[in-house]
Amino acid sequence: SLACLKQFVDCLSQANPSTSHSMTKKCLLYFFVCLFVFAQKITPNILEESAISDDVLAPDDEGICTGKLFAVKGLVGLIENAAMLFDSGGLWEVACMLHQQLVPIHEQNRDHKKLGKIYDKMSKLQGRIVSESSRRSMGSYFRVSFYGSKFEDLDGMDFIYKERSHMRLAEIALRLETFYQLQYGTDCLEIIKDSKEPDRSKLDPDKAYIQVTFVEPYFDNYELKWRKTFFEKNYNICRFYFDIPFTEGGKAHGDLASQCKRRTILKTANVFPYVKTRIVVIHKESYVLSPAEVALEDMQRKYERLIEVVRQAPPDVKGLQLQLQGSIGTTVNQGPAEVALVFLGDSEQVGQDKTLRKLKHCFRDFVRGCAEGLERNKELISENQREYQRELERNFVEFRRKLEPIFGKKTSQRWIKKNREKTVLQNISRPSNSHVVSHKP
Repeated sequence: SLACLKQFVDCLSQANPSTSHSMTKKCLLYFFVCLFVFAQKITPNILEESAISDDVLAPDDEGICTGKLFAVKGLVGLIENAAMLFDSGGLWEVACMLHQQLVPIHEQNRDHKKLGKIYDKMSKLQGRIVSESSRRSMGSYFRVSFYGSKFEDLDGMDFIYKERSHMRLAEIALRLETFYQLQYGTDCLEIIKDSKEPDRSKLDPDKAYIQVTFVEPYFDNYELKWRKTFFEKNYNICRFYFDIPFTEGGKAHGDLASQCKRRTILKTANVFPYVKTRIVVIHKESYVLSPAEVALEDMQRKYERLIEVVRQAPPDVKGLQLQLQGSIGTTVNQGPAEVALVFLGDSEQVGQDKTLRKLKHCFRDFVRGCAEGLERNKELISENQREYQRELERNFVEFRRKLEPIFGKKTSQRWIKKNREKTVLQNISRPSNSHVVSHKP
């Protein structure tokens, strides 16, 4: 994707107002629209990257704007080349947006043959977006911090590194350790193992320290209203976060009622993807999540993962069964049922706490999702897994029974459609002489 961005930057670098010498006013207007509106949609970095100093390009020099690129045909060629690179880099949405920018030009020229080719390419790109949606991956991100006077200007600075998909923390830590050991020596470099900010007074001034932490993209609630797809949640991102679990007793992990998190949000100077794989962090803030907020966030994630695999096309039977087993399995410690009993047992407290009310509403959605998942699994499994399906249904009814003291029996029954509830109860009431065997998906 770096080649894609660099090519597009080069494309818009040519879209300089000096092109008025060889272009019509209509084409020049198109350049400005492309540069100031469309380019910002492709990447907010574009204005900075396409800025060209007069030392590099002097528009007053004779012949500077007479090349092939400083014409409508040259612009079309550059955009087509950029679209091809975005396509090869797996950024099919951006390639579609680039092809759309060529439509007005070919419409103005009445070139229906080229219009047909553009729409054909866009159709294929949209098809790839649909068919590859479950297998896409757009990289992994890590916070890398440098400590020690040996790093000179880098001392105390944080960077976000973008690495290949599914890169492990140990891999990037080893790579950075090997690289900087060659510069400072094996005995003068140390990798900080945890994610907590180190106490600078306890660090050896004669050593260089590197801290590596896995981070994920961060979005506010208002952003999530328009960042719906996988692409939108991984493109043009500049904020990342990581969590440090802790309890009031000082331990990292504890029971549900005492488990807290300290969340740190980092903002970079530019957005990813970028022509560089490392961007400096310009702002950092942190706040604490209470046990109820931690539980709410965990349940929301469980629900999102469950619904995603339930409605996935083509279906993933193994993934669906894993989600169902982790959601309603009787052997799951500190699972959804335990969360509900810990935080929603006091109805008076739930009514006074906004976070707990949200958690209760999330449980309603979660139970509906489990019911939908059971129905979906029933449609997909073969005959040799029918007993496993009945076991899941029994676990589901037991799961609902545990929640009845919180939600009430009548309310609990309304969560499931009558035909689904009838199917579950009928399967449980069937006499069976066979021993129930637990099947692992």
